[in-house]
Amino acid sequence: MSFLGSSIVSDVGLRLLLGPLDTNIVVRTACCTVGTVLPVYTTFKAIERKDQNEQEKWLIYWAAYGSFSLIEVFTDKLLSWFPMYYHFKLAFLVWLQLPYTYGAKQLYVKHLRPLFLKYEDRLDQFLGSAYHEMVKLVSARQGEIQLVRSILNKIMGSVDHIFRGEAKPAQPQMPVSTATETRAIEGPAPESNDGASNHED
Repeated sequence: MSFLGSSIVSDVGLRLLLGPLDTNIVVRTACCTVGTVLPVYTTFKAIERKDQNEQEKWLIYWAAYGSFSLIEVFTDKLLSWFPMYYHFKLAFLVWLQLPYTYGAKQLYVKHLRPLFLKYEDRLDQFLGSAYHEMVKLVSARQGEIQLVRSILNKIMGSVDHIFRGEAKPAQPQMPVSTATETRAIEGPAPESNDGASNHED
């Protein structure tokens, strides 16, 4: 009976994975999970265990994954039109991580390392000048950055109050003249029922 149950589960899984070829929702979610979520957690474990071999393995993976993501930024809109593109992407991401293929190391040693060694000086010069320009831009815009930071802090404080169920932040009190003007716009105040009962007597 358990064999039948596992067969049904795997059949449903395959139908979800391969069935909706035009939507690719399941496969795209799997790509995100396999390509990012699992490696982030595994990298965390390697750092916490202070395992040098695992740290090197995941550094190489992130170099390969980052290079793939950089290429994908420019080609994704074109390639996503091809049938089963996300299925091939999922297979590629699994290939990068599998211990017995360890595609990330193969990709790094055969392609990325020689490329980066060849252009290392140019890349260092470009990144150094880009970093210098970014520092100049940020220091020139300190006022705007502080303003955005204070606005975000106020928004987050309000959201925090709402989610904690605390009292609403204090609203500014309306001046007396504004309160009467508001009543005039809304119309006259409703008469009380006491006056109506006096007329009946």
